[in-house]
Amino acid sequence: MAEYKLLLPSMGEGVMEATVISWLFNEGDTVKEDDSVVEIATDKVDSDVPTPVSGKIIKILKQKDEVAKIGEAIAILEVAGAGEAVAEQPQETKFHAEVQTEIPQLTNEEVKELEKPLQNSAPQEFSGDIYLSPLVKNIAHQENISETELQSIKGSGLEGRITKEDILSYVANRGNSKPVETPQASAPVAAPVQVAAPVAVPVQVSEGDEIIQMDRVRKIIADAMVNSKRISPHVTSFIETDVTNVVKWRTKHKDIFEKREGEKLTYMPIFVKAIVKAIQDFPLINVSVDGDKIIKKKNINIGMATALPDGNLIVPVIKNADQLSLSGLAKAINDLAYRARNKKLKPEDTQGATYTISNVGGFGNLMGTPIIPQPQVAILAVGAIVKKPAVLETKDGDVIAIRNLMFMSHSYDHRVVDGSLGGMFLKHVHDYLQNWDLNTEI
Repeated sequence: MAEYKLLLPSMGEGVMEATVISWLFNEGDTVKEDDSVVEIATDKVDSDVPTPVSGKIIKILKQKDEVAKIGEAIAILEVAGAGEAVAEQPQETKFHAEVQTEIPQLTNEEVKELEKPLQNSAPQEFSGDIYLSPLVKNIAHQENISETELQSIKGSGLEGRITKEDILSYVANRGNSKPVETPQASAPVAAPVQVAAPVAVPVQVSEGDEIIQMDRVRKIIADAMVNSKRISPHVTSFIETDVTNVVKWRTKHKDIFEKREGEKLTYMPIFVKAIVKAIQDFPLINVSVDGDKIIKKKNINIGMATALPDGNLIVPVIKNADQLSLSGLAKAINDLAYRARNKKLKPEDTQGATYTISNVGGFGNLMGTPIIPQPQVAILAVGAIVKKPAVLETKDGDVIAIRNLMFMSHSYDHRVVDGSLGGMFLKHVHDYLQNWDLNTEI
C-alpha cells in the first residue's frame, strides 16, 4: 500500500486559499475516485473537493474552519500500490502573491510565534467592515493590533484584502516610522491631511431584541459592498423604457422555445443581449481601474446577480456573452441560475465578470440604485415591467395607449465613467429594447 496526499486544487484565477466547512467522510472511511470528500468555501463560492483516487482516509490534515492554501495537502489517503512513498496529485499551476513593497524578513521562530493561537488573552473583536482570514486575525490578536491600525494597512490580496505578508510587514515596521522633518524654506508647507478611519456607531440592544449572527456569505457581501462604496464614487442614471415589443416577442416564442429546447425563455437573455450590444458601442464601460491605469477588457463577461433561497446573493458569470446567440444566452442563464440556487456553482463560475446586471423587478420593485461589484466600473438594474398609459407619436398625431414600461438604473464609477458616457450607454440599451425587432430569430 502507498500513501497519497490530497491537495487543495486550483480554484480559479485570484483564489489563493479556502476554508474547510465540513468533511463528508471521517478518518478510516473508504472513498472512491471522484467522490466529494470535503466542502470548502472561498470568498466567491462554496464548493466540494473530489478525490482523484480511490482509497482510505488515514489522516485529515485540515480540520473544520481551518484555512488551506492552493496546492496544500488537506488529507492523506492509503491507496493500492507498491512502496510506502507519499504520492501527490499533479498541480498544474502554482500561485505566488506579488507584493509591491519589500517585505522585511522575519525568522521562522518569529513567524511561528505570530501564528500561534492566543491562549491567555481575550480576543479582540473586529467589525464586519474588514474581512480577515483566520491567520491574519490571529496575528492581529497576538500583536494587539487595533481595528484603526488594520484600516490603515493597504492590502495586496484579492479586492485589497490584508494578506499574511501585509500584516507581517506592518508588524516588522510598527513603531519605526520617523517624523517628517520640516523643509528649510521661507514659505510654509501644508501638513498632510489625516483622514480618520470610519468607526462603527455603537448599537444599543433593548429587551426583546433578537440578535442574529451574520453567516459567512453575508459577511463577505457586507465587506464587498462597503469596500465598493469606499473605492468608487457612485453615480446613478435612470431611464424609462417601453418594452412592449419585447413582451410581445417573448409571449410569441416562449412556448415554442420550451418545447424545442426544454428551457424557459425569460426576459434576462434579451436584456443581456441589449447590454452586450451597448458595450460593443461603448467599450470604455467594459473596463477596470488599476491605480491610475484603465484596463480595457477584451472579453465581455456579464455577471448576473442571483438571489439565493437563504436570502444571500451571488453573481454567476456568463462568459463571452457576445459570442452567444439568444438561445445560447437563455441556456447559459438558466444553467447558472439553477446551479446557484442549488449550491452547484464552481468557483470559476463567479469570476471574471466585466459588467453586471441585477433584476430588481423580480421582487416587484420599479427601480434601484445598485452598488458596483469591484473591480468593474458599472452595473445595470432592471425594474418590474408595468402596464401604463403612455403617449405615442403617430402619423395622425399623438395618442394615448396602454404600453409595457420598465425603469432601468445605471450605476457607474465616476472616476472613469462620466455622465455623458454613462448616460449614452444607458440610452443605447434603452433603444435596443424599445426598438426590439418582432421578427428576431430564437
